[in-house]
Amino acid sequence: MMVQGASSGGPAASRAPTAPGSRKDQVLVNLTGAARVLSGHLWLFRPHLVGGDPEDGAVVRVVDTRGRFLGMALHSARSAIALRLLTSEDRVIDQGFVQERIVAARARRAPWLSGVAAYRLIHGEADGLPATVVDVYGQHLVVQTLSAGSERLLPLLVAGLVEVLAPASILLRNDPAVRLLEGLKREVRALEGVPPPQLYLREGPIHLSVDLWHGQKTGLFLDQRENRIAVESLGGRHILDCFTYQGGFALHAAARAEQVLAVDVSREGLERVKENARLNGFDHIRPLEGNAFDVLRSLALGGQRFDLVILDPPAFAKNRAAMEGALRGYKEINLRALKLLAPGGRLVTSSCSYHLSEVRFGMVLREAAADARRTVRVLARRGQGIDHPVLLGVPETSYLKCWVLEAE
Repeated sequence: MMVQGASSGGPAASRAPTAPGSRKDQVLVNLTGAARVLSGHLWLFRPHLVGGDPEDGAVVRVVDTRGRFLGMALHSARSAIALRLLTSEDRVIDQGFVQERIVAARARRAPWLSGVAAYRLIHGEADGLPATVVDVYGQHLVVQTLSAGSERLLPLLVAGLVEVLAPASILLRNDPAVRLLEGLKREVRALEGVPPPQLYLREGPIHLSVDLWHGQKTGLFLDQRENRIAVESLGGRHILDCFTYQGGFALHAAARAEQVLAVDVSREGLERVKENARLNGFDHIRPLEGNAFDVLRSLALGGQRFDLVILDPPAFAKNRAAMEGALRGYKEINLRALKLLAPGGRLVTSSCSYHLSEVRFGMVLREAAADARRTVRVLARRGQGIDHPVLLGVPETSYLKCWVLEAE
C-alpha cells in the first residue's frame, strides 16, 4: 500500500475532468443477464456477457441479445462483477451526471441528518454511483473508489463534490484490499486541501477523536452510528464492550454505568479509547487488550457478570466459502456473552457479514441461547444507519444486523 502525504491540491485542482462515457462502448449480455437487470439488480457477472470487448474501467452501453437497451454501466475486466449499472437512461456519463447523483444523495439524507457531524453521503449502488463511497466528517470528505469503473470516474466525482459541497479537504482512502481484486493499487492521498491528521467531532452527546488517514474504514464505522446512540437508553451498572475499536459503543453506554470494560486486540485502538474517555470525562472505562474469544472465556471462568454486553465483531464471513467457520464463530461469542449476563441483562450483538442473512443470524442466536440455557427475548432488531440505504433489487446493499436481546 502506498501512502502519500497531504498536499494543497490534487488531480481535480490541476486539470478539468474528462468525460468517460462520451464514447459509448457496447456490451452484449444474454437473456439471463437481461432478466437480472429488469428485476432490479445492478450487477452482471462475466458469464452474462456474450459480446463486446471494452477496456477496463470503461463506461459501456448494455444491450441484450434481442437488441433491448438495458442501461449504461461501468465495466471491470478483472472482477467477477463485470458490469455495474449506472442508469437505465441512454446518456453520456459526465460531470453533470455525477453531480446530479451527489445532489440527490444529499437531498435524500437532509430530513434525517441535520446537525449530524459524520455520515455517509454516497453509499455506492444505493446512491447511483456503484463501488463509490463518500463519507462526511464535518467540513472534510473521505472518498473511496472500489472498482476500475469508479476509479475512472474519480476526477468527475471530486469536481462534483467541490462544486456542490465546497469541502475544506478531500482525502482518498483507497486502501481496502478489495481493490486488489480489480487490479488497482492501494493508496491514501489528499485530493483537495489538507486533510487534518486528527479531527474532533460529536456523535450525539459523545465527543470523539477521529483519524481519517489511518483509522479503520474511513475513520469511523458510520453504519453503526444510530445503534451506538441507541445503547444509551439500555443502562446497566457493569458493561462489557467487545471488539470496541475506539470505544464507540462503550462511550455511549458509559454515562449511566459504574464500570465499562472495553476489549480489543488492537493496542492502537485502545489508545484511542483512552483518549476518547478523557475527552468525555469518563474515568470508569477500562481498556483491555486481548482476543475477545479468550477474554469472554476468562471472564466467565472468573464468575463475572454484566448488565450489558456488546458484540460488534468484524465480518467473519467475507465470502460464502467462509460461512461454516463464521457460523461457529458467531455462535461461540454469543454463547459466551449470554453466559456472562446477569439476570435481566441485555446483549447487543451485531454481524456485518452480508453472507449471513438475518434469518440465519437469528437461528445462530437461538442456538446460542439454548446452549447457554437462557430464556432470551428479542427487544429490537436494528440494521445499518439511514445514511446507508438499501436497494430492494440489490440485496447485497443490506448487510448489517444489530439485535438487542434480554436474558432472564
